[in-house]
Amino acid sequence: MSETITNYDGSIVMTPQAVVRPTSVEELQAILRQADRYPSPVRAMGSNHSLTPCAVSSGTIVSMAGLTKIVQIDPVNMTFTAQAGLQLVDAAAALRQQNLQFKLNIEIGNLTLGSAACCQTKDSLDGVELGQVNSYVTAIKWVSPSGTLEEASEDHNPDLLRLMRASYGLAGIVYEVTFRIQPLEIITFSYAVHRVADLTADIIETAIASSQSIVLWTIGDEVVIQSRTRGTELKHEWLADARRFGWSFLAAFAGRGLRDHLGGSKLGTVTEQLGSGLELGFYRLLSAGGGFTLHAPDKTINYSKTPRSARYAFTFWAFPRADYTKNLKDYVAWAEAYHTQHGFRCNMPLGSYFVRKDTSSLLSYTHDGDVISLDPIHAPGEKEQDAWAAFLRAFNDWASRRGGIPLLNQSPFVKREHVVAAYGDRWKTLSDWVRSVDPDRRMVNEFFADLLV
Repeated sequence: MSETITNYDGSIVMTPQAVVRPTSVEELQAILRQADRYPSPVRAMGSNHSLTPCAVSSGTIVSMAGLTKIVQIDPVNMTFTAQAGLQLVDAAAALRQQNLQFKLNIEIGNLTLGSAACCQTKDSLDGVELGQVNSYVTAIKWVSPSGTLEEASEDHNPDLLRLMRASYGLAGIVYEVTFRIQPLEIITFSYAVHRVADLTADIIETAIASSQSIVLWTIGDEVVIQSRTRGTELKHEWLADARRFGWSFLAAFAGRGLRDHLGGSKLGTVTEQLGSGLELGFYRLLSAGGGFTLHAPDKTINYSKTPRSARYAFTFWAFPRADYTKNLKDYVAWAEAYHTQHGFRCNMPLGSYFVRKDTSSLLSYTHDGDVISLDPIHAPGEKEQDAWAAFLRAFNDWASRRGGIPLLNQSPFVKREHVVAAYGDRWKTLSDWVRSVDPDRRMVNEFFADLLV
């Protein structure tokens, strides 16, 4: 009997012919060598948090949940090596026992290390470091589409490593990864609230210059600048628990509940406005109180126990840093016009991540310079799935026309023209490389078949 699999938010459903749960590298080799038993396309799956069909297969799904062993924690060379199915939150817990941490501790803790190594991620939260997890990958081992063992590292085949960081499993199945690590550190969160209409490039540049990094949250017609700096002592660290609870349950649960029960009504609109006002009030209190601190890994959230009723979805498009204030104001106007015409608006804040220039991966979205993203976030009610999908498609076209760069795993409904416009010759380089390492298209699913050139 076929097994039905859904992604994290339930927006993607697949029924592959085979679902395999290997526990050894030898089993991975056997799977890729036996096309008659394990039909193409073969796609490796981690925690299935992707919001695009990048891991979907009508043929064979390889669950990496049985490959979670920690190979080595090396505090001398500051590296961490583990099998690809280990989740970030579990790896971080093991490092924490030795007062160590990853260089970059992103929010989605259920990300598996294999996905982190070869897919796109976002974050700008850990100091002046780079904002993409695979930038800190120093070595990768994988099984090729033909079943042979391959590896690349910064010391050997660094150009191949740069390709693998952008491979999305199209060059084979990653089974072991090595990351840079560092001593455990404290991060300070501080806040400032501005009206969107009053926001200027100087305000943004000053915030960046006076901190290690920033994230911005737009709520209604106001924007919260969340600055991150390294700290020396913990202060109000209990707020880290409140933050995790808000993102892993409360915000999306409230947003979905309101849309399910009061969607389209005046009471629903007033209630959502009240919620936004309370959220802004909370940020103002944090601003007045000097913010709070936490250990960097405490930013990472375990979503594995979050019920479906409290899950949210999002998209991500990166834009040049210098264009942020114009892009934000134009987006707010566009989103309001979209609501007037179609009756839909997002029920969670708009996120914006500042991410520094980084060429570590062929598909780095900051390859040409610093970016600040626009990330619409929404917790769709039961009746809103189609409306949310239509909004995403319209936003994709809007963002692409403005020179935006999407992520292949976090920008739903992305099209070939969007990808080609965003990545140009680098996308052709990746497409040509995939054809050379997988001429039989063992790993290429329908999603990538539509995108590759």
